Amino acid sequence: MSTASPLHWLQIVAYSAPTVGVGYMYLLIGLYIMKFSTDVLLISPAIMGTIFGISRVWDAISDPLVGYVSDRTQSSLGRRRSWLLWSIVPVAGMFIMVFSPPAGLQGTALVIWMAIGVIGFYSAMTLFMVPHLSLGPELTNDYHERSRLYGFRHAAYTVGSIIALISMQLLIDAEQVSSEKVRETAFELSTLAGLITAALITFAVIKLRERHDLKVRVGQTPFGAFKDVWSNPHARLVLVVTFIENIGSAVIALLTLYICQYVVGKPSLAPLIILAYMVPSSLSVPLWIPLSKRFGKIRLWMFSMMLTGLSFGGMFALPFMESVSDRTWLIFILAFFAGLSAGCGGTIAPSVQSDIIDFD
Repeated sequence: MSTASPLHWLQIVAYSAPTVGVGYMYLLIGLYIMKFSTDVLLISPAIMGTIFGISRVWDAISDPLVGYVSDRTQSSLGRRRSWLLWSIVPVAGMFIMVFSPPAGLQGTALVIWMAIGVIGFYSAMTLFMVPHLSLGPELTNDYHERSRLYGFRHAAYTVGSIIALISMQLLIDAEQVSSEKVRETAFELSTLAGLITAALITFAVIKLRERHDLKVRVGQTPFGAFKDVWSNPHARLVLVVTFIENIGSAVIALLTLYICQYVVGKPSLAPLIILAYMVPSSLSVPLWIPLSKRFGKIRLWMFSMMLTGLSFGGMFALPFMESVSDRTWLIFILAFFAGLSAGCGGTIAPSVQSDIIDFD
């Protein structure tokens, strides 16, 4: 365990700041783009589902490739910050593109536009996210400072997600006016978000400082790099756990609006239920950092995963409750505890992954 000096607050702020914009973009894309595409653009759900499926498959290929190439990058800015700089225009541009298809586009042309926008957006995010996550453990060797760094990052990401909920409500309100109003609102919000995110990434590039004393072993080929990771027994275990965890969270995110409408019977409460999840997720970060020092990161992460399972598993009781008010109270309580566990996972999990790099 390292006894390195604590990170300066400016380094933590600079590292965390871009994730406000990233959290905003991911949530708005994840929760609203399907509704925007089907209800406003009149693209079939099957086509949009296929586009998202292709983007996920491509992510599985592009993420390790970007990680491999960024490890080998040599630049005056450093191997990570240079990628953050290169990601600015694609991230902002693709997010705006997704929400700004020309009014005259229809049929196949519109589908192609959305396919390029969605796949391009996730590809652009790969350019930012992979080097950004890789930069975290390189800023400090300290075992607990990494938890603090990733805790602030998680809190900033969640703040961006909360702001996205407000934007989603503005878009839903615009739906009551006309499709043209939705398009106009979507363009304004996406442009503003793109510009702010670009500014936050630029701030990180300017203020962060990469260490030049690191000695990193890099595989000669992408497959060699993957083999190096897979040969680490701790990395194998974390990869499997993370895979299972991500499947569950992805499915739950997709079902949230449907559960609110068809199970709870209160679709209008969806933003508040999501907020009941996100607020404790963000505000609980200062709680998990000292607890990780007392009980250990692994034990705390295991506890958070068990709490997550109990919280989301408890939702199976919802269809068997006859009263709408009882279902409403239960889902708010479950969302609160799920948010608490997410705050722990978002703080501790990437910190554990960083420690595994040290083992390797």
